[in-house]
Amino acid sequence: MTTAVKEFKAGKVEYRADKGGNIHAGVGRLSFDDNKLFDNIMAFVDQVRAAKPAGVKGNYVKSITLSATMSPGIPVSM
Repeated sequence: MTTAVKEFKAGKVEYRADKGGNIHAGVGRLSFDDNKLFDNIMAFVDQVRAAKPAGVKGNYVKSITLSATMSPGIPVSM
């Protein structure tokens, strides 16, 4: 278990995709300040864009929506 904690603190990002191609990931907590949340979100988006397969053309990320657990999503402009 200590290995997982060390990896997370080192910046390991875990996310999953559903059947529709939507990616779900935790990027912070509501208690984080705005700058920390912004940095986490940008790091996540950069990670997803870097994972784009070579054969995919066009925009890989079409839209971003943020939400807290069990709350409505808020669209974010890119």
